[in-house]
Amino acid sequence: MEAAGADMIHLDVMDGVFVPELTFGPAAAASICRAVGVPVDAHLMVMHPDTLIDGFAGAGCRYVTVHAETCPHLDRTLARIREMGCLCGVALNPATPPEAVRWVLPVVDLVLVMTVNPGYGGQSHIDHVRPKIAVLRRGLDELGRDDALVSVDGGVDSTNAALLRNCGADMLVAGSFIARSSDRAAAMEALR
Repeated sequence: MEAAGADMIHLDVMDGVFVPELTFGPAAAASICRAVGVPVDAHLMVMHPDTLIDGFAGAGCRYVTVHAETCPHLDRTLARIREMGCLCGVALNPATPPEAVRWVLPVVDLVLVMTVNPGYGGQSHIDHVRPKIAVLRRGLDELGRDDALVSVDGGVDSTNAALLRNCGADMLVAGSFIARSSDRAAAMEALR
């Protein structure tokens, strides 16, 4: 992915509880972090993210992103990510309203808008979630947080990339679109 032109590597960490699939832990992330020269984001799609923050931070992940839906003390969780020397991100499932993160927008470095229900790669993009991107970008801008990123993950491809950017997305996560392409560099360029 880095050789194809990726600016960041996004790791889908799944626990088989919050989402149906089970992927990998900090040891695999450490191998990836050592092998690449771009930042790595550990997207913790897990029921108990607080138990994994230290491991993924120690693995070398630059960002650790948690789901608002699994963090009863979201502000505390984000503070812990920062204490571990990482940039903190918060993800929202398609049905979770942007208001769920309103009070942490002053402290986040990344807001990840899920445009699929998390858990499986290759799903179709949920179009009706797009307005959430603009709401979150506007909320960050009103706070003077032009340094914070709005990222979109789920069914991102060359047919919707421009629409997502026009809605306010700063970063696009495109797993299947890139991975399934016979020419990953060309697919990456098509997104740009």
